[in-house]
Amino acid sequence: KIVIDPVTRIEGHLRVEIEVDEHNTVTEAWASGQLFRGIETILKGRDPRDTGLIAQRICGVCTNSHYRASISAVENAYDIVPPRNAEIVRNLVSLALFVQDHLVHYYHLHSLDYVDVTSALEADCKKASEMAHQWHKHPYNCSQGDLAAVQEKLANFVNAGRLGLFANGYWGHAQYKLSPEENLIHMNHYLEALRIQREVSKAIAIFGGKTPHPQNLVVGGVTSVMDMLNPQRLNDYLFIIKDTQEFLKRAYLPDMKMVVAAYGENIKAGEGRGHGNFMCSGGYQLSDDEPLFASGIIWGHDFSTIEPFDDTQITEEASRSWYADEAPTSPYDETTEPDYTDMNADGTLKTEGKYSWIKAPRYQGQPMEVGPAARMIIGYVKKAKTVRPYMQHFMDDTGLELIDFSSSIGRNAARAVEAEVVCDLIFAFVSELIENIKYYDETTWTKYEFEALPLETKGRAVLEVPRGMLSHFIRIQDAKVKNYQAVVPTTWNASPKDGQGIRGPYEEAIVGLKLADPQQPLEVLRAVHSFDPCLACAVHVIDAQ
Repeated sequence: KIVIDPVTRIEGHLRVEIEVDEHNTVTEAWASGQLFRGIETILKGRDPRDTGLIAQRICGVCTNSHYRASISAVENAYDIVPPRNAEIVRNLVSLALFVQDHLVHYYHLHSLDYVDVTSALEADCKKASEMAHQWHKHPYNCSQGDLAAVQEKLANFVNAGRLGLFANGYWGHAQYKLSPEENLIHMNHYLEALRIQREVSKAIAIFGGKTPHPQNLVVGGVTSVMDMLNPQRLNDYLFIIKDTQEFLKRAYLPDMKMVVAAYGENIKAGEGRGHGNFMCSGGYQLSDDEPLFASGIIWGHDFSTIEPFDDTQITEEASRSWYADEAPTSPYDETTEPDYTDMNADGTLKTEGKYSWIKAPRYQGQPMEVGPAARMIIGYVKKAKTVRPYMQHFMDDTGLELIDFSSSIGRNAARAVEAEVVCDLIFAFVSELIENIKYYDETTWTKYEFEALPLETKGRAVLEVPRGMLSHFIRIQDAKVKNYQAVVPTTWNASPKDGQGIRGPYEEAIVGLKLADPQQPLEVLRAVHSFDPCLACAVHVIDAQ
């Protein structure tokens, strides 16, 4: 048995335990959320109009995602429809977060699973510059001088004996396949992406008021009216998105194609492949009524059939999770009562019983993978005009097939394609907003009288966010929150086994991996990181007493 605790370069606290055979092949895996969350309990008894500001505190990364889902769930409960302008402003914040999250995840959380930092010191800068031009006619900041400056910066880290954020990597691992020059190109863009992600934060704050934890959403609409009506603010937002678009097309996508080419054998071997059950709720309606994301369900890698998505088929159970109510239950009726059964005396998980603070969500009783791979695969199969051309172009350039996106590297490739799709479509939403304002539609809030609303009702919001499908469920009684549950992307992907013993997506993706060195389980980290874990979102609550 091998214990990886904590899994680093993620949000939150994740523990993974695996068993390997004499050939160093993983035969079983357990993913355990080790972090506690109390938001759902805190929300009980609150005014429904306050849930958004509280629920966004579930996570410091996904703040806008939970904020919007909570507000939308209350709107759904009261049958309040926000104006189109409000929907667009919400989209501008949400979609900017998509782009930022995907860039940060790849370069700063995951790329070092494929990029050997120390190898970049051996690179020939002239050769690296020429190589960058093979992947894109106009690569992002890849002149010989640019690359030499980056190499010097990395050398200063190493020579000082203080690797800082590059410490504790498996540098020199046999499974690193990029050349020194390719590693240097990646590290150049790693450092540049730090600037880009800071700028996108500014774009989010233009309409959100601040980030993290924006303040612009209210039940019925948005409050960022003056920002929406100010041409300079709109121009500032567009300038940042345009700059980001340049980085996506000239750095992120070429870098991903470089990785796909270098690790082609890993992809074709299906390294990190899961159950093949993909789910997407769709959404982000464009002005022509075509959604940005197509909805649907795919079972067992059967790309010839897509079933419609139905949120009433969602349940959560806790047979292997540290909660009292174990049976599969609708999120409307779930409880969050802790039942902590501790760990073994040697500090390992009690793998035959309860072993995670994450519940096991299921769709029609089955585990589902959510996220960019699910969205891009479903969009491609459904021939969505917003997705299929981008996917086809990437597949033509790399030789990938649809099944290849169901792998550790494939999930990253899908995320890069999605970042391009989303960034390009942001401009369509801005154009629609400007057109509305031009013709005197400045409405941003749907008026309602709270005292006239039903005292007892329920509602939900199901939407796509960077890491996958997010749903918030609220039950209201006596005009107060009676029950609240959030079923989030990482709950789906990091799910423990259920009462039938069926593994969650992380666990399924890990089983079958062959480790080059069990003391440095790089292959496991690649599989887990490919889902972009966010553990604060996935877990619930413990009473310290």
